[in-house]
Amino acid sequence: MQDTILSSEFSSSPELVEKLYQYGITKNYHEGDIILDENASIRSIPIVMKGMMKVIRTEEDGREILLYYIKSGESCIMSFLGGMHNEKSVVKAEVEEDSEILFLPVDKVSLFIKEHPEWLDYIFRLYHKRFEELLDIINAIAFKKVDERLLDLLNKKAELTQSQTITTTHEQLANELGTARVVVSRLLKQLEEAGRVKLGRNKIILQP
Repeated sequence: MQDTILSSEFSSSPELVEKLYQYGITKNYHEGDIILDENASIRSIPIVMKGMMKVIRTEEDGREILLYYIKSGESCIMSFLGGMHNEKSVVKAEVEEDSEILFLPVDKVSLFIKEHPEWLDYIFRLYHKRFEELLDIINAIAFKKVDERLLDLLNKKAELTQSQTITTTHEQLANELGTARVVVSRLLKQLEEAGRVKLGRNKIILQP
């Protein structure tokens, strides 16, 4: 059995890990690559082996909003649900940093649920985590000002990357927050003047 994130995630079921490698296909992606677009057919489920993805929802007017991140060892619960019910994707999955992703055919997802309790537990844990994250987003949109949401997003990125230096653009942040670039630029300038961040070219440094 290969010593990878899957071996850790499913340590109680070496047989399941072997099947994931047997039926899955591993591919490498670069930052900014789209691995699943809205309205696309879901033929396989992505499991992030290395790196990180973000899941985005696009509105009819073209605005986007970040739903959640998918870290190493995790998968996209929206892909699970859509794939198992033969539905089109309602979200877009974009690579946040260079990643290695294992794609498991949808038919194997249902089969493993029947054969491996650890697989079903994995899906439930992902569902629970994403549900809580989506509740946090609803709460933030309803009760927090954009500047608070922006700072929360920056802190989240710093936590995920384990770095106080965040490589991103004002446009990307605006898309993830579902607001305009000019709003993000103005708020970042205010945060810089307050000593909360230091701005550079396509990077933001959080100040202690």
